[in-house]
Amino acid sequence: MSAPWWDSDDDRSGVEYRAYVGNLPWGTDESSLKDFSDYRPLNADIVTDRETGRSRGFGFVWFDDNESLSNAIQGMDGQELGGRTITVDRANQRPRRWRR
Repeated sequence: MSAPWWDSDDDRSGVEYRAYVGNLPWGTDESSLKDFSDYRPLNADIVTDRETGRSRGFGFVWFDDNESLSNAIQGMDGQELGGRTITVDRANQRPRRWRR
């Protein structure tokens, strides 16, 4: 049975291999994160402003396993992307929240 007050019915109890990527240039899109291709990413998302559609300067990259995630963090943190030094770290899992 679905609980209508939760933001998602997805089971979030599993392990998630997701990296936070910060200090991205405003013009960055998902294809710009292809620098992670050496680390076998599953997916990449750039967080955008709802009103303007412009990048908010950070995003997330998902990986298949902990080894790929750790290698990406070690290899990409502090690297330059589009003239800016990016920050890469393990993303915190978001808690479930009430729908508004």
